[in-house]
Amino acid sequence: MITTNDIRRSFLEFFNEKGHEIVPSSPLIPHNDPTLMFINAGMVPFKNIFTGAEKSKFLTATSNQKCVRAGGKHNDLDNVGYTARHHTFFEMLGNFSFGDYFKEQAIHNAWELITKTWEISPDRLTVTVYHTDDEAFDLWRKISGLPEERIIRIASNDNFWSMGDTGPCGPCSEIFYDHGENIFGGPPGSPDEDGDRFVEIWNLVFMQYEQDGTGNRIDLPKPSIDTGMGLERVAAVMQGTHDNYDIDLFKALIAESGTLTGTATTGDNQASHRVIADHLRASSFLVADGVLPANEGRGYVLRRIMRRAMRHAHLLGTKDPLMHRMVGALTGEMGNAFPELIRAKPLIEETLLREETNFRRTLDKGLKLLDAEITGMEEGDTLPGATAFKLYDTYGFPYDLTEDALRTKSLGIDREGFDKAMEEQKAAARAAWKGSGDQASEAIWFDIAEREGSTEFTGYSAEAGDAMVIALVKDGEEVRSAKAGDKLIMLTNQTPFYGESGGQMGDSGLATGEGGFAADISDTSKPLGRLHAHHLTIKDGAVSVGDTVHLIVDCARRTQLRANHSATHLLHKALRQHLGDHVTQKGSLVAPDRLRFDFSHTSALTDEEIKAIEADVNAQIRGNSAVVTRLMSPDDAVAAGALALFGEKYGDEVRVLSMGLDDDSDYSVELCGGTHVNALGDIGLMVIVSESAVSSGVRRIEALTGEAARLWLSARDSKLKSIAATLKASPDELSERVAALVEDRKKLNRELTEAKKALALAGDGGSSPSAEMEMIGDVTFSGQVINGLNSKELRGLIDETKKKISSGVTALIAVNDGRATVAVGVTDDMTDRHSAVDLVQAAVAAVGGKGGGGRPDMAQGGGPDGDKAEDALKAIKAILAG
Repeated sequence: MITTNDIRRSFLEFFNEKGHEIVPSSPLIPHNDPTLMFINAGMVPFKNIFTGAEKSKFLTATSNQKCVRAGGKHNDLDNVGYTARHHTFFEMLGNFSFGDYFKEQAIHNAWELITKTWEISPDRLTVTVYHTDDEAFDLWRKISGLPEERIIRIASNDNFWSMGDTGPCGPCSEIFYDHGENIFGGPPGSPDEDGDRFVEIWNLVFMQYEQDGTGNRIDLPKPSIDTGMGLERVAAVMQGTHDNYDIDLFKALIAESGTLTGTATTGDNQASHRVIADHLRASSFLVADGVLPANEGRGYVLRRIMRRAMRHAHLLGTKDPLMHRMVGALTGEMGNAFPELIRAKPLIEETLLREETNFRRTLDKGLKLLDAEITGMEEGDTLPGATAFKLYDTYGFPYDLTEDALRTKSLGIDREGFDKAMEEQKAAARAAWKGSGDQASEAIWFDIAEREGSTEFTGYSAEAGDAMVIALVKDGEEVRSAKAGDKLIMLTNQTPFYGESGGQMGDSGLATGEGGFAADISDTSKPLGRLHAHHLTIKDGAVSVGDTVHLIVDCARRTQLRANHSATHLLHKALRQHLGDHVTQKGSLVAPDRLRFDFSHTSALTDEEIKAIEADVNAQIRGNSAVVTRLMSPDDAVAAGALALFGEKYGDEVRVLSMGLDDDSDYSVELCGGTHVNALGDIGLMVIVSESAVSSGVRRIEALTGEAARLWLSARDSKLKSIAATLKASPDELSERVAALVEDRKKLNRELTEAKKALALAGDGGSSPSAEMEMIGDVTFSGQVINGLNSKELRGLIDETKKKISSGVTALIAVNDGRATVAVGVTDDMTDRHSAVDLVQAAVAAVGGKGGGGRPDMAQGGGPDGDKAEDALKAIKAILAG
């Protein structure tokens, strides 16, 4: 049997032999379309080429693109597991022509691959064309020999593709496979076309028009081809099944799910195993491309996918987290085609385990609540929207999770009621998506890049140099010249100025030129990732496009940036060595005065871990080995051991930085385009000044290097010396001296407390006129106000005084920081006449408090007005006097 891996490889080889460039799959996070949450079609990475915003280095290409449809307007999540062909993650095979061949060659290639290379019977194939596309109709008839009744004209927009209201567009031609009469459904265009018998396996888009804003279409000077074939669908055809979940890839994952859960994979369990297998793929690939579970944006979609699978694992009766144990089966099936899965395997496993562990803590409670609410409901009944909201608000259940849980019981949800209850949360959710992909570059940068090409960066080896001005941009518009006082952006054909990227801040410095031109460059950015834009203010003179200018980088600032950037590489390696290979960079800031490094890890670092990491980095700095830079392809770099950042988009050639020594190998090897020190000793020193949490599963380290680190340590040393001088001790004696002072204070506090107690018991420690016992009627009373006594000591003093008076009532009021604490004791023989609770409440009211309580023989309370402590004693005496 031909495998899914065989089909993928065969497709790419077929078009490569026909001169197509094999283009690796882009990360799932789009870099060129801010309207998309995830890449959802094979053409998305080529969008700027089709629109003309970018020029391709090749005229034809082929790819197997990773795609996700689980968020935004392209969302197949709810159907996954219950149909034969819906997936959250899928692969789209495609071949592309950027103005090279057109309809005839595209149709010929498709027919040859399907019927000759793959030997799929033409008798099983039907094609569609747009109803006015006579050219495509005639070509299909000539090339395929299909009868006219199996070349179906479709008048709907299903067979006309457009990128939007404006831009490239054109008719489509879809290829359908007939799975046979035993499966319900009719051919495309028929009333039963939605059945499973006829399945679209390939869509050929003939991009031949440009559509303007008024709906008019003009012929493109160079029409293009964009095709898309679902790998899972064609694998089902070639493996003799109409169900995508019966192909070899899904069989392996579903079998693993069955083995680990100890359950059958068919019957009532079938949907659950399919959900787990599908969502495992989507979750793993998203994590590998840099997405982590979160409460908004892409991270929220990932969390929904994970939790849906985890609920189905729960339905299968699993007691322990399941999905992380299936990652090995996934990498075994897809790791060769997508090595990023293997590189990210530790992070994927840790993320799945953490998410499932956390989710299981609330899942049982939520499902019990749901089960209680639906008890007695019958098929077709509807769960109240308020209940669905409670599940979301209290237990974190998304609406679709509740809906999915009810689906197997043929129950619905009152969506209107849910929406009403969720109005505020829905508004927040709609605003939660803060954009997808990088911020779309303004068209002006594409125009400049297309016209002038990329900026040549000379800053790896130089900090100054001449350059020609190729563009000036002021207030978002290109201008030909600028004068003193103007603030604008200047682009040159080459520059030693590094543009902000990869966490490293852009360079600053000066620009000078003929005629007295002088400007301060405050920052350098990097539009499109290939232009270096100097943000400047002209101090003197003027500048025009075509002028030659001299660019001078702020060398001191550049030196600090280089040191901090190299330190982040060493820090990254040290973190992985001490915490584990799951540690990956999740963000960084390389500034001239500090560095910040965010990384994946679930718990706070201990003092011992921080000290060990810091020690390792400084050991490498002291080793002063040279930093070696090599240029190679991304694949060769990763094969050589370079650490790549998941989700980053790399070019055909990358810089590989090797630094430090670890036995006989390099300590750190990473792909990086930033500026770095020549030798590690140039960093001088690194000090970690803080470690904290950023978000769930992400930690942050802030550190200083070089002179900033020395100054920080010096300032800390000065503080220690100042403290030592105050204590009349040397810094080395400070720890012991402080410990002794703390112990002395504890001792003095104990002695003071004992002295106050002794004074109180002796009758001479209070501020009342008389601390001696007095008779109020026939009741012996002892009352005192004691300033500064710890209120915790009152109970013991009351017990002592009760013994002293033998029979009667005693009251003690401790005043501290203006607040009074009242304690009243009544001897046992008097509790039938006077309750300590009643007496203390009267006293507490006198000092501005409320309440007070205890037992008849002992009660306590307090109030804010310590100046009225004597009034509290009077209140007690008044009650005793009757």
